[in-house]
Amino acid sequence: MKMSKLFSKYKYVCVVAGCLVLITYTGCKTPSLVQKTERNETPASYNGSQDTINMANIIWKEYFTDPYLDALIDTALKNNQELNITLQEMEISRNEIRARKGEYLPFVGVKGAAGIDKVARYTNTGALEANTDIKPGKERPDPLPDYLVAAYATWEVDIWHKLHNAKKAAVSRYLSTVEGRNFMVTNLIAEIANSYYELLALDNQLDIVKKNVEIQSNALRIVRLQKEAARVTELAVRRFEAEVLNTRSLQYGIQQKITETENSINFLLGRYPQPIPRNSEPFEHLIPEDIRAGIPSQLLANRPDIKQAELELAAAKLDVKVAKARFYPSLGISASIGYQAFDPAYLVKTPKSLLYSLAGDITAPLINRNAIKATYYNANAKQIQAVYNYERTILNAYVEVVNQVTKINNLEKSYDLKSKQVEALSQSINISNSLFNSARADYMEVLLTQRDALESKFELIETKMQQMNAMVNIYRALGGGWN
Repeated sequence: MKMSKLFSKYKYVCVVAGCLVLITYTGCKTPSLVQKTERNETPASYNGSQDTINMANIIWKEYFTDPYLDALIDTALKNNQELNITLQEMEISRNEIRARKGEYLPFVGVKGAAGIDKVARYTNTGALEANTDIKPGKERPDPLPDYLVAAYATWEVDIWHKLHNAKKAAVSRYLSTVEGRNFMVTNLIAEIANSYYELLALDNQLDIVKKNVEIQSNALRIVRLQKEAARVTELAVRRFEAEVLNTRSLQYGIQQKITETENSINFLLGRYPQPIPRNSEPFEHLIPEDIRAGIPSQLLANRPDIKQAELELAAAKLDVKVAKARFYPSLGISASIGYQAFDPAYLVKTPKSLLYSLAGDITAPLINRNAIKATYYNANAKQIQAVYNYERTILNAYVEVVNQVTKINNLEKSYDLKSKQVEALSQSINISNSLFNSARADYMEVLLTQRDALESKFELIETKMQQMNAMVNIYRALGGGWN
């Protein structure tokens, strides 16, 4: 008889062990994937230079020395709505870390309950309870109250680091939102600086138009005098009048652009339209900073968008591990302890009212794992996407820097030539006026000379603005401004 019982227990143990082996085997069998490894190599230099001094390491207050511009940037960093929205996204990501961390810690709770139970007499349960005394000579209450006070706990043992990896992925995504905020700061500073220099350029263009109107008005007076002296016809007077009116009309278009640019800056500063204080010195006196681009490998440390893409890639890799762990068996433990009785007077009687439980379970997917496979494949596809996005971000950063370095060099040469052009055309105005007064030049030559001189001055201001924008954009492209 003893051997029979022992054999029966042995069979039970064998069945349980066999089930565990089957669960483990089927659970640990995962589909194969084609994975991709990221490349983060960059060229050795931008133009053959190995100078490692990088202007991106300069804080923006030292890079932009105009006090009016600094004040605008300072206000924008405090009030810009989009930047503040990003700060709340960071807070959401930080809370996600707390949630993920809580998943792999034991969950403990307390429970209290009260109820009443009336069982029908002519049922199995009712018949048994009617013949059962709580104590000798003391019948069971009918109906039967029930009171419970207990504590309980559940815990998933993180054998395969599924929950820990999910928490690490949440941390990486939080850090990526921090880098996203830094990249937004860089772009915000650059956008305000570019708009500010555009505003200075428009101010100078407006000043040029007003001076040109004065020059053309003087010429118109001379033509009218010559018409009275019968030296020119009414046609010349009308052409000069038309040119003065055309130049005057330009100032209203420029004034509209000034208003729109001011309002664009005010929007970035998170405030309603108001005048923008700014520097009044001649725009052409501004000198762009000397460019020190460093070496391309420094982009990996300086560009927030590259670091953001890198962190997103790290999170995507962890997501693959989390998805893979779902194929493996999971072990859960649950426990509870408390007191339960039909009368509050007996509720804390130990051990008669004491109850407790302890259980463990192991589960693994066995049949129809399609949903888990789909999640696993999707996680791997997103990880490959993150690899390509990381590589593309590095490539884009390098191209941006190269474009701006080349642009700065070309604009410097272009500005020198246009300065000489403006000087030559400014002198030609006086020459054409003298020749016209001495009847050795046609009035059309005077008009065309004045028009060409005005256009060349506009182009010179435009080139200077492009120079200042290039100085701003190279700073942004190198990853400056967020430190």
